[in-house]
Amino acid sequence: MDALERLIARDEIRDLAHRYALATDSRDLDALVALFVEDVRVGRDETGREALRRDFDEQLRGVGVTILFVGNQVIEFDDDEHAVGTVYCKGEIQDGERWISQAIQYRDRYERRDGHWYFVRRRHLLWYGLEEPRNPLAQPPANWPENHAGRGTLPESWESWRKFWDRD
Repeated sequence: MDALERLIARDEIRDLAHRYALATDSRDLDALVALFVEDVRVGRDETGREALRRDFDEQLRGVGVTILFVGNQVIEFDDDEHAVGTVYCKGEIQDGERWISQAIQYRDRYERRDGHWYFVRRRHLLWYGLEEPRNPLAQPPANWPENHAGRGTLPESWESWRKFWDRD
C-alpha cells in the first residue's frame, strides 16, 4: 500500500471499533456481525456470522444497558491484507441492579476482503471491573433539557434495542 492507501485503511479499521461499540450498545446484531469476516471462528467448534450472532445474542441478553467508549487505538500492518490492533475501551455495564465500570483492552486481528476491512478476531482483556455504589439508571427521568441529571431516553429510543428485547 502507498501512504494514502494505508491512511484510508487505518481509518476504515478504526471505524470497525467504533461501529462495534455502537452496534453492541444499540443491540443491532446484524450490524455487529457484519463487522466480522464471513468465516469468523466462534468458540472452538463453530464458524460463521450466524454462529457469531447466536453467541452475541446470548452474551448481550445476560446484561442490560452497555456503554462502550473507544479510546486509544494502535494499528500495525502485517501486509496489504492483514493487520493487528490494540484498542482501549471504557465500558459501563448494567448487571441486574448493579452498575459496573470496566477498563478493557481489545487485541484485534483484521483482514481486508473484497476491498473492505473486517475483524477476524477480537480478544477482550480486562484491566478491572468495578461495581459502582449507585446504578445511574435508578433515578427519575431527566426530561432533558429541563434537567441535566436523571435518566435519559437511551438506549430505549433505538429501534434496534427495542427489537432485540421484544424477542423475549
